[in-house]
Amino acid sequence: MSASDGLTGISDQIGGAASEATAVPLLRVSGLSRNFYGVQAIQAADLEVRPGTITGLIGPNGAGKTTLFNCISGVIPPDAGRVIFDGEDITGWRPERISRRGMVRTFQIARGLPRLTVLENLLLYGIDQPGEHLGRLFLLPGAVATREAALTEQAIAIADKLRLTEVLNNRADAVSGGQKKLLEIGRALMTRPKLILLDEPIAGVNPSLAAEIADRLVRLREEEGLTFLIIEHDMDLIARLCDPVTVMANGRRLAEGSFDEITHNPDVQEAYLGSREWAS
Repeated sequence: MSASDGLTGISDQIGGAASEATAVPLLRVSGLSRNFYGVQAIQAADLEVRPGTITGLIGPNGAGKTTLFNCISGVIPPDAGRVIFDGEDITGWRPERISRRGMVRTFQIARGLPRLTVLENLLLYGIDQPGEHLGRLFLLPGAVATREAALTEQAIAIADKLRLTEVLNNRADAVSGGQKKLLEIGRALMTRPKLILLDEPIAGVNPSLAAEIADRLVRLREEEGLTFLIIEHDMDLIARLCDPVTVMANGRRLAEGSFDEITHNPDVQEAYLGSREWAS
């Protein structure tokens, strides 16, 4: 089974996603810049993500996509520009504060704790953990037990949605690469986000599981009302899953539109083929 075969029909499932989204962007990035020791990784980058969409972010290697993700999610602060999420300026916020606000990201390399089980990894990301406050363990043991039971129920439900139930009690380092990717998504879901930033969610995954991951994302958008921004090099996934698609080159936004529009854009073709410098 090829990824193309497995993904067939997904574009039909998400058809109209962009048109159904409201006019006000859930995420707006304006003029974002970041310099590393004299090298301009991103420069005056702009981006919008509308609620209810699965938005793709593509570009040649070194285009600045991951640096943009890092600045948006608070991993590193931008040198200039603004990040507006759900109507609030979150520029320069720390990642945990951004996560509590409703935006969370995953990483290309799964970052689960290998010696913990899949279930334990999910539970670590549950919000309002009562055990974080020592006093509650002694003063409110009933409330703590109730909350822990609710988090366990939530984790099991998420595992079921992602088809991880059979490996819930397996150590994270004992599951497949594709299941690790699903676990990354599951940990993000435990924070009850509005927007998830996915960094290459199917990189290194076999075609069958890549199709399953894509299907899970579509269902989460449809059933949970989630919004996604995805960095991905697999153009088949982008073509079938994402609308709109934003293209970056040389640290800036080069083009935006449907997949068909951006693939017929001469500047995009030149940026990928390297036939000439992209003119700013």
